[in-house]
Amino acid sequence: MSREFSLDDIVTEFLLSTCQLCPAFRSQHAVEAAAWCIAVATQPPDEDDTDVAGIPLITGSVAEFYIEPILPHVGDIDVMLHFNTQLAIPRGHPPPTQLPADFHNYVTVYEIIDSHLPGYVYLELRYLLTQCGDDDNYNAVEYDRGLCLSNQPFTDKAEIHGPAAVLRRKDESIQLSVDGVHCVRCLTWPSQAADWPTRHRNYKWPDSVTLERVVCNGFDVVPVAHRQCRQHEWMGERQFRLSFSRAEIVLLSSWSPVQQIVYHMLRYFAKTKELTDCANNHGAGTLSNYHIKTMMLWASEIKSSSWWTDDVNLVRICVQLLHTLAHWLTNGHCPHYFINSCNLLHNSFNLTYMMSVDETSLSTWFAHNYIQKCLQVNDCPQNISRLFRDVTTSAKLQNALSALVAWRQNRSLLDLWLTVGAVEFNIPCFVYDRSLTARSYICWMTQWTKIGSHLSVYFRAVALLHVASRSLKHGRNDELINILATICGLQFAEIQCNSYHSTSMLSLNIATKLMKVVANKSFTTMSLIEIELSKAYLYRALRCKDSDSDSIYCLANVYLSVLCYTSEQHRKAIDHCTLVTRPQDHSQCSSHVVQCGILPKIDDDVDSMIGLAELYQSI
Repeated sequence: MSREFSLDDIVTEFLLSTCQLCPAFRSQHAVEAAAWCIAVATQPPDEDDTDVAGIPLITGSVAEFYIEPILPHVGDIDVMLHFNTQLAIPRGHPPPTQLPADFHNYVTVYEIIDSHLPGYVYLELRYLLTQCGDDDNYNAVEYDRGLCLSNQPFTDKAEIHGPAAVLRRKDESIQLSVDGVHCVRCLTWPSQAADWPTRHRNYKWPDSVTLERVVCNGFDVVPVAHRQCRQHEWMGERQFRLSFSRAEIVLLSSWSPVQQIVYHMLRYFAKTKELTDCANNHGAGTLSNYHIKTMMLWASEIKSSSWWTDDVNLVRICVQLLHTLAHWLTNGHCPHYFINSCNLLHNSFNLTYMMSVDETSLSTWFAHNYIQKCLQVNDCPQNISRLFRDVTTSAKLQNALSALVAWRQNRSLLDLWLTVGAVEFNIPCFVYDRSLTARSYICWMTQWTKIGSHLSVYFRAVALLHVASRSLKHGRNDELINILATICGLQFAEIQCNSYHSTSMLSLNIATKLMKVVANKSFTTMSLIEIELSKAYLYRALRCKDSDSDSIYCLANVYLSVLCYTSEQHRKAIDHCTLVTRPQDHSQCSSHVVQCGILPKIDDDVDSMIGLAELYQSI
């Protein structure tokens, strides 16, 4: 016999059933955000130096939610962008000698100086890092102290919301606007939050693996002054705020589906009840989404997993959390999740009505303002809407939910087909519209891999076709060779270093790495491309000014003869062998010897001869 369902049971079952788990490749918001990141990252900010690049990171709701409710849960696309020519380090830290591959070979380093307000800092110019050509390490030159970076926007044309600039307004053709934040990257964990990773946690959330990921990701510094300092002539133009967006993405992704749904419910309730300042970022509102996120982070840490999962009642959980939030707001104290001494509230508010919210009133509110609205969007069929007019028993509710979920799954397949079709159409358009480089290829692959492996495979094929088309029209040049090498899996740092410091040894090293991939490998389209790439880098090595030494000259020609023989260009193989035997003096050749492990198998006699040569070289 079906049991009677209370209204809070109905709200709980509705949200648990309709908030689908949504992989990134099924999310139109994630795809649109990835396209925006690519558009921004592939547009060099410095026309005189195309290696200067903005490195984007998708933050906010698009990056944090992995559920897909029926009602929209994403208000806009948030993108943080740091230049590869800037870096921040904690005060007193030595300048780094090594940086990730996406950084420029010239990097300006700023030291983080704490202000008198927790969470707010200044960036003092300290070092200029220059990458060396020999070992890829950076050398540092120290600046005179006293010059701080300005937090003023680069342009006055954009609409400014706090640290963010609206890059594109909403219109009929674009579903979401984009909020872009220029920031300065810091690769280490901030000293103001030094005790966060090690503080005592009763319920082991976040776990040790998540903690390590958060700390290793570092943080960012965004250009916005504290509201108390914005009118100050000096502080108002030089103060920055610590941003933990990278940490928050990792932490929210580790939440259970119930926690993500509760977070969505609280945000929706606050926004619909006009408690948040989403429409006014100047602080006129009482509450922001960040206060709700902070409260959820604290609840995830101090509540046991059973509090979230045992006899799940979403309305009851929301009521308790709203009371916590009301208590914070009434006392004017919202503790920062990462920085102990930081209060996120600047005033107290009289919100006694939030303390009076109970399960009956909140479930009634969600029934009228959430469930009914869900049945009115996306052309929900009338026969399904009618089923929800009477869901007082478990059987009736289950019947209505089953019909709604089945309809939504069918609708999701259509949406997925439309989204993927649009992406597959737009990828070639983007590639041919924007000049593809080795750096932009990495950016494209990074974004599409996050969305889905099938899109990264598709993009790789489009990139190969693009390189082939440009080669046929304009011939093969160094840039196309670098793109192909990146497609074949070489580290971008090596290719970038070879572009900055073109020496015969760097080109020779890239060629030998490609040959290792080809050695003893069955011939495929990719292996033939790798063979031709190896030849191209060997020819580049021979063109370098420092290739006159017999050591480089002989070794490059030996490898070229092997590659030509492998690709059945026997005449060329003989020509390269002749070039090796022509010099009379081979005394310098001992400094660089043939790596026999990268040579393909030809026959047993040749292998025996190579083995004897290897033995001779090692004696």
